[in-house]
Amino acid sequence: MKTDYKTFSLALSEIRLRQHDDGGYARMAKETLVTSLEDKLWAAADKLRGSIASSKYKDVVLGIIFLKYISDRFDQRYNELLAEGDGFEDDRDEYERFNVFYVPEKARWQHIIGNATKPNIGQVIDEAFIAIEKENPKLAGVLPKIYSGADIDQRRVGEVVMVFENADTSLIEEDALGRVYEYFLGKFAFMLGQGGGEFYTPSSVVKLLVEMTEPYEGTIYDPCCGSGGMFVQAQKFVKAHGGNAYKLSVYGQELNAETRRLATMNLAIRGIEANLGKIHADTFHEDQFKDEKFDYILANPPFNISDWGQESLLQDARWKWGIPARGNANYAWLSHMLTKLKPSKGVAGIVLANGSLSSQTSGEGNIRAKFIEEDLVDCIVALPDKLFFTTGIPVCLWFLRRGKKRKGEVLFIDARDKGTMISRKLRELEDEDIQVIADTYHRWLKNEGYQDEIGFCKSATLEEIQKHDNVLTPGRYVGVKEIADDEPFEEKMEKLVSK
Repeated sequence: MKTDYKTFSLALSEIRLRQHDDGGYARMAKETLVTSLEDKLWAAADKLRGSIASSKYKDVVLGIIFLKYISDRFDQRYNELLAEGDGFEDDRDEYERFNVFYVPEKARWQHIIGNATKPNIGQVIDEAFIAIEKENPKLAGVLPKIYSGADIDQRRVGEVVMVFENADTSLIEEDALGRVYEYFLGKFAFMLGQGGGEFYTPSSVVKLLVEMTEPYEGTIYDPCCGSGGMFVQAQKFVKAHGGNAYKLSVYGQELNAETRRLATMNLAIRGIEANLGKIHADTFHEDQFKDEKFDYILANPPFNISDWGQESLLQDARWKWGIPARGNANYAWLSHMLTKLKPSKGVAGIVLANGSLSSQTSGEGNIRAKFIEEDLVDCIVALPDKLFFTTGIPVCLWFLRRGKKRKGEVLFIDARDKGTMISRKLRELEDEDIQVIADTYHRWLKNEGYQDEIGFCKSATLEEIQKHDNVLTPGRYVGVKEIADDEPFEEKMEKLVSK
């Protein structure tokens, strides 16, 4: 299959013509081009899905993107070594020290392309992944070797290969395939609905978490890391602020083996060195980083897990604030993450269901009271509904901090009116929304230019919170913004009745 990429060529030419301007136009054109590429690649690839189940098609496509990425990176490094003329082009160390995977000949993209129209293309790709894993122990057991299965249409596999062959992402930007991979993760998460929530957190929510915690350097941890989106966004944040991404050490754990594989590929495609533990494992029952403490924690735990095995963990040292409820893991996650923060400066940003802010059942209210009494809660943000693929209910963000800057106070932000509907069922936080929320938090932290705003934000003392029975719902504290209304009552009543 051939895909028309004339639009891309025209845009590239425009970028080159403007390469000597102040950079603004070129950056905007490049951004538009990559977005167009993502959309067109998805449209082209999705047409080929056919009879392949969505969950398996996800692995088919993402594996091919990964294969092209590591092959492109290898070719680039190979040609650099060849040009240097020192005979090191087959030296594995010369690739590893630049965080490039060594790709043997039978796994290189040109070999894959040469076999794309053959009936055994699936077997060729499976053998390529086996060869790559053999050469790169970090990828052992990670890559999907599913392409020669009896339920996989070989013609469609070859056509997907050609979709990515026809899109020369190297001309657009170094990170183009990483962005395409991330874009496809989001699309597959949306397609899979409830199942997609296991590996993907909406990018606007992740971006807000990262902008508020500001993980410039140090150690960052996600105890339920999904496909690694928190780490990818943290790297973007560091680069956007002129920092060195290599100064951020990444640690994560994931229960689902397939999701852990997605994370490994996602991080590899971004050049992120990560420690995801020795195996996929349950964070509560088989903590892979039992003795570690971290500077930053970013997490989106599964909401309201009822069967998390509380009975076998009653004496666990992590429950120093009280034993979490048997039928809900929310406070088990909060307690686990608090014990993982460095004692003098650690900060955590966590997505949770709104019930976590006010629940009094099974001792949750008592645990929350102790969090507040020990001044561990830094900020609570109420988010709008319809941000997630898996549920339409609104959720909240908890920010926990050791060594708080604003001692004895908690910032409440009510952002329920933020965001824009991008479809009938899905909302997204715009960059402007994220900036307003994050800037409010940082002004409050620094005590520079912050002011309470009725209906949006309020800095409350611990005494005020305790008077509200330690309920942390922002609406209780920020109040309701007054709306000017000059419409006569009779007219308004008539309209309301008609609606």
